[in-house]
Amino acid sequence: MAISKGRLKAWFDKKISEPLVQILRRGAEPKQLAFSAALGITMGVFPICGVTVLLCGVAIASLGSLCHAPTVMLANFIATPIELSLVVPFLRLGEKITGGPHFPLTSDALKKVFTGQASRDVFISIGNALLGWLIAAPFVIVALYILFLPCFKILVRKFSSADPTAKTPTKERIA
Repeated sequence: MAISKGRLKAWFDKKISEPLVQILRRGAEPKQLAFSAALGITMGVFPICGVTVLLCGVAIASLGSLCHAPTVMLANFIATPIELSLVVPFLRLGEKITGGPHFPLTSDALKKVFTGQASRDVFISIGNALLGWLIAAPFVIVALYILFLPCFKILVRKFSSADPTAKTPTKERIA
């Protein structure tokens, strides 16, 4: 089933572009937005699938006004496809740090996992992936913050000076 370019663009606009523009128009500080985006992506690539939203929620609750919750959650959403691609590098980094055994990623190993024959090895590999993420996370968040800060400075300046009558949803239009 092929996805047309028009449908993909409409999905991208609805799920990513429009929420980002709304965030920028609300007048948050570029430093806060850059930190929040870096935090959201860093939490979003956590190597255990399905817990990133919970981690972001805990981070938002813990940091309070230091982060911008909608930006953290949007960045977490954007990082979802990247999450799966980074599980193996985090696993290998954790194995290298611990000097532990190399977990084979073969179809035979997958059969052992599903039949329960490799449960101990799976738990060790999850621990190694978590360790790899814990080691990489501070470097990732700092690098992303440095990358995002100039971008958000430009974007905030551009969108905060935009015409306030330009297609912004209001309660009257929604109702």
